[in-house]
Order: sequence, then C-alpha cells, then structure tokens
Amino acid sequence: MTDSAHLDSLVGSWLNLPDVAERLGIDVGKVRRLLQEGRVVAVRRGDPRVISVPEDFFVASHLANPSAPNREVQDDAEAPAWTVLAALQGTFTLLSDAGFDDDGAIEWLFSVDDGLGMTPIEALRTGHKTAVRRQAQALL
Repeated sequence: MTDSAHLDSLVGSWLNLPDVAERLGIDVGKVRRLLQEGRVVAVRRGDPRVISVPEDFFVASHLANPSAPNREVQDDAEAPAWTVLAALQGTFTLLSDAGFDDDGAIEWLFSVDDGLGMTPIEALRTGHKTAVRRQAQALL
C-alpha cells in the first residue's frame, strides 16, 4: 500500500464517488460498477477516508479515445460531456497482471517514466496507448 500523501503529491486532483457520478452524469451505483469492472481504480484517502478517483481518469467525451482520427466535438445534447479515458481498462489489466494493487497502479500511472518521457497517464491522455502498454508489459 502506497502512502496517501505520496499519492496526493503525484495525482493532484481527486474526485469522490458522488463527484464522479455528477461528472459522468450517472448514479453512484454505476460508478461503483465502473470500479468493479476495472474501468477505473480508486483508493481511500483524506480524513475521513473516502473512496477517491484521480480526476485525470476522465476526459471530455470527444477525447475518450485520443488516438482516434476523428475527434471533433459532437453537438449532441444527449451525449455525456465527460467519460472515462478509453485506454485505462486494458492498462489496469496489465498492471494487475504484473502484481500492482490499485494504489500501485495509480502511483505508476502518475510517476514519470523515462521510456515515455512523461507520466503514463499523460501519455494515455495524448494518444500513446501502445507505448504505455509496452512499458506496462515490461513489468510482467
């Protein structure tokens, strides 16, 4: 288990589950399902200790898959404004296979990786899923 203060220094901005639900336009039960399905991970932090998710796991809906060729803003009033970054789930699976718990996965995603020249979360958010997965695979 990683020190909460250390994670706070790496992550910066967190959302509790009701905040995630509001951001995504869903109820808290569906947020818990996202956690169970491994689409996002969370840690208990703060005082009182509440389940918290890094804010950088969420992007504007039109940026959900930053490597997609067509990323224009959709003018669809029905579409949610925010979504989970698409590349996270597979990355979490690789990290879990390498023995990382949720704290460790968050620490790895938010720590600068020399092979990437940035943090893995920054690389994922800018469309470099393959490079991040390659780095994660090397941990196996």
